[in-house]
Amino acid sequence: MAPASYRQFCPVAMAAEVLCCRWTLLVVRELMMGSSHFNDLRRGVPRMSSALLAKRLRELEAAGIVERTRTAGAAEGHAYHLTQAGRELRPIVEAVGAWGQRWVTTEATLRHLDANLLMWDIRRHVHPEPAPAARTTIEFIFCDRPLPERNYWLIVEPACDVDLCTVDPGFEVDLYVSTDLRTLTALWLGHVGWAQASGSGAIRLTGTQERQSALRRWLGTSTFAAVSRAVG
Repeated sequence: MAPASYRQFCPVAMAAEVLCCRWTLLVVRELMMGSSHFNDLRRGVPRMSSALLAKRLRELEAAGIVERTRTAGAAEGHAYHLTQAGRELRPIVEAVGAWGQRWVTTEATLRHLDANLLMWDIRRHVHPEPAPAARTTIEFIFCDRPLPERNYWLIVEPACDVDLCTVDPGFEVDLYVSTDLRTLTALWLGHVGWAQASGSGAIRLTGTQERQSALRRWLGTSTFAAVSRAVG
């Protein structure tokens, strides 16, 4: 998969030839997180072109890391899943993420803000427990973003996967979350806590106290937020 071989028999070099092409580990990360269809994978790597994603998937399939299956009757014709070789990459990807959380500075991390990626990551980590008795709509408003990236809606319904909308779904909003993208990203990564963010006014919740408490229970934080940091 690498543009040129390292020409070394060392297993590190051989693995690097497969895994160290640009975007490859991020595609594996998305598959690890449960995305299996092309459009869902695209939402997890929004700055990657469709053509390059298709190429990386073909390369991963050729390397025995990904298997592609046809999904009969589905809108998307194929699903992608990690093979045993791919699943064995989980501790490696998690270790890379933990290293990045521990050793990459906050300023360097928050230099790469992306509202679409943040909200997609939040959506798949929402755990509505206990589940609401009826549909709950939460609108996130990024006051500092241009219109295409300003409003997002999380739809939480009983016995359904949490849905993320970038266009107003037309439902009555139960809770508003007003903030800026940097604050919510820092909160998601565990760089700041709810008390600090809300106490400073950087994040504001508008809705009943019950809805506000539910959001804090459901939302959680990034997989890597609990990793202790070695740098500021």
